[in-house]
Amino acid sequence: MPRLNFILEAEAPHTNARAATFTTLHGPVQTPIFMPVGTQATVRAQTVDSLKAMGSRVLLANTYHLLLRPGAEVFRKVGGIHKFMNWDSPVLTDSGGFQIFSLPNSRKMTEEGALFRSYVDGQMILLSPELSVDMQKAIGSDIMMVLDQCIPSTADYAKAKDAMEITHRWAKRSLDARGDSFQSMFGIVQGACYPDLRKESAKVLTQMHFDGFAIGGLAVGETKEERNDFCELSASLLPKNLPRYLMGVGTPIDLLEAVHRGVDMFDCTIPTELAQHGVAYTSAGKLQIHRTIYKFEDSKLDENCECPCCQNYSRSYLHHLIKTSEILGWHLIAMHNLNFYHRLMAEMRARIFEGNFASYYDHKKEELTRSDNVDPSLHKRRTPRAQRKRILGDYEIRENKEGKYWSVRQRSSGEVMHSVNDPSEEAKSLYVIHSGLSEKLSDRLRDSKESKAANPFVIWDVGLGAATNSMAAIRCYEEVDSPIPMYMISFECDLDPFRLAMRNIGCFPHLFHKAPRSILEKGNWTSVSGGLQWDLVEGDFEKTFSTQKIPDLVYYDPFSFKTDSKLWQPDFLKKLFLFLQGDPKNTMLITYSASTAVRSSLIFAGFWVGKGAGTGPKSETTVAYTKPPESKEEFSRLLGGEWLGRRQRSHARFRTDWNESENKIWEETILSHPQFETLPR
Repeated sequence: MPRLNFILEAEAPHTNARAATFTTLHGPVQTPIFMPVGTQATVRAQTVDSLKAMGSRVLLANTYHLLLRPGAEVFRKVGGIHKFMNWDSPVLTDSGGFQIFSLPNSRKMTEEGALFRSYVDGQMILLSPELSVDMQKAIGSDIMMVLDQCIPSTADYAKAKDAMEITHRWAKRSLDARGDSFQSMFGIVQGACYPDLRKESAKVLTQMHFDGFAIGGLAVGETKEERNDFCELSASLLPKNLPRYLMGVGTPIDLLEAVHRGVDMFDCTIPTELAQHGVAYTSAGKLQIHRTIYKFEDSKLDENCECPCCQNYSRSYLHHLIKTSEILGWHLIAMHNLNFYHRLMAEMRARIFEGNFASYYDHKKEELTRSDNVDPSLHKRRTPRAQRKRILGDYEIRENKEGKYWSVRQRSSGEVMHSVNDPSEEAKSLYVIHSGLSEKLSDRLRDSKESKAANPFVIWDVGLGAATNSMAAIRCYEEVDSPIPMYMISFECDLDPFRLAMRNIGCFPHLFHKAPRSILEKGNWTSVSGGLQWDLVEGDFEKTFSTQKIPDLVYYDPFSFKTDSKLWQPDFLKKLFLFLQGDPKNTMLITYSASTAVRSSLIFAGFWVGKGAGTGPKSETTVAYTKPPESKEEFSRLLGGEWLGRRQRSHARFRTDWNESENKIWEETILSHPQFETLPR
C-alpha cells in the first residue's frame, strides 16, 4: 500500500502536464514541485527561514555525504535530520548512487555495492543497498531513494544493460531493507538512451511496491533533445497514480519541458550554484550580474519579482558583491533564484488547473531561453578584438570543449550547428553513408547501361549552413569517380554562416576545395570533368523549391525549429510532398530530427516515414520517402505499431495551434496512412 496518498488533481489537455497532491510524514506536497538541494543538511548560503520565505517546501539531502559526516550515530542521537537542521517540512534523501558515479577512479563496483575511500578519514567503505537504506532511516527522511548504479547516458548498450540490471537487484534489496518503516521509497528507472532498456526497467520496477518512481540517468551526457525524448518515454511508462521524479534536472527551461512531459518532482543545485557566480534567472531572461554592464545599473534585479533581494538591492550593488566575492551576494541572488523556481512551479500548477498549459508552454519557452549573453534586446556583448574575426552578424564560431572541431553558433537563439558531433563526421555518417549515396550512384550507372540514358542524380541540400553536408556529398562523388552526372542544389536564406566559415577556413577543413569559393563568389561550381554541378539558390526555401528539378535525394537540414519553424510545419511539408510526388522516382528525404512532432507532420503530409540511423548520442534520425521503399531493409524500418503506441502517449500527438476539428482531421489522416494499413485496428 503506497504511503503517500497520491491524488491526481488535474491534467492539462494537449500535453502530459499534471497537478497532484501527496502527503508525507511531515505534511502535504503539491506538484509540480522543485526541491532545493541541501547536500550537507543545509542549502548553501541559505537559512531555514530564507528557504521558507522563498517558498521551499521539500529539501533534498545527500546520503553519501551525510554518511561520511556527521554519520548515522549523530542522527540517531538527535532524532533525525528535521530536528538536526531545524526544518519541519518534508525531506527527500538520495541514495548516494550519483556521488559514487562521480568517483570513477576512486571506487570499485561489485554486486554487493560500491567500495570507495572516504574523503573525510581515508577509511574504505562499502556502500551497499542495505547500508544506504539504514543511513536514510537514521536520517529520518520522508522519502528514501534506492541505491542505483548511475552511468553516462552515452554508455554503450552492454554497459547500460548491466547497470540497469544491477539497479533492479539493488532496488529489491533496498525495499527489503526498508522493512516496516513508515518512510516512503522511490525506485529509479535506468537504461541510458536505449528505449528498450527504459521500457524493461520500468516494467521490472513497477512490479515492486514502491511509493513513487524516479527517472535517473539523464543530464549526464546526452543532448537536450534526447533528454526530453527519454524523459517523455520514461514518464509514459510509469504508473499514473504515483509521483514521478526527474533526478538532477535542471534549468528553468528543463523544468518546463519535463512538466510538459508528465513529471512531478525535480531537484538541482543550479539555482544556488550559479548564484555564487552572479547568475540570476529573471522574467527578462538569464542575467550574468558579474558582467561590467551592470556596474552602474541602479535598478531592481527583476522588475516583476517581490523577493527581498529585488525589493532592497540594485543590480549595481549585487554586481559589486559578486566581484568582491562577498557571500552576501551569493545569498541574495540564490534567494531570488529559488523564489523564481518556486514561482515558476506554482505558475505551471495554476495553468494546469486552468486547462491552458499547452499555450502557456508555447510562449513560456521563449521567455525561459532568453539571456543577456545572446539577446540583443537586453544588452549587447562587447567582443574582444581577437575574436571579432570569429563573429559575423548573428553568428559566431566556437570550438568544442575537447578542442577537436569547430561549429557555427547562432547568437540570438544560442543554437549550434552540429552541436554534439564533429560536423564533417556527422554529415558523412548521416547524409552520405546512411543515404547510401555511393550505392545509389552505382545503381544509376547500372540502370543507365540498361536504358542507354544517363539521367543526372539530383540532390537537394536544404540548409547550406557551413556547407558541411554538400561538401560531404562532393567528396563522396569524387571518391566513387562515377561517370553518372550529379547535380546538387543548395538552398539558403542567410549566407552569413557560410561566409563566416570561409573567413575562418582553417577551422573547417572540409572547405579546402575549389567548390566553396566558387559558390560564394558566383553561386555555382562545375567540376573539371563536367560531371558534377553545384548551384546555390538564395532565398526562402518555401518560395524557391518549386522552380527546381525534382531530386532523388533530399538532405533536409534546416538550421533549427526556432529559426526555420515554417519548414517543419505540416502544411508546408504537404506542399513539398505534392511537388515531389509529381515525378515517377521515389525521392528519399533524410533529416536529423526524430521527434514525434516532425515524424507526425511528415506522415500527415503523405510521406512514408521510417527510422533513420543514429548519429553520435542520438539513437535515431528520420528517413522519409514519397513512395513505399523497394528495399526490404528500408521497408522494415518504416514506423509501425510500436511508434503509434509511443505517439499515443506523447504530448506531441496533437497540435496546440489547431482547434479540435483540425486535430481530428490531423489524427485521422495520420492513422489512415497506407504504411499503417496492415496493423490491427
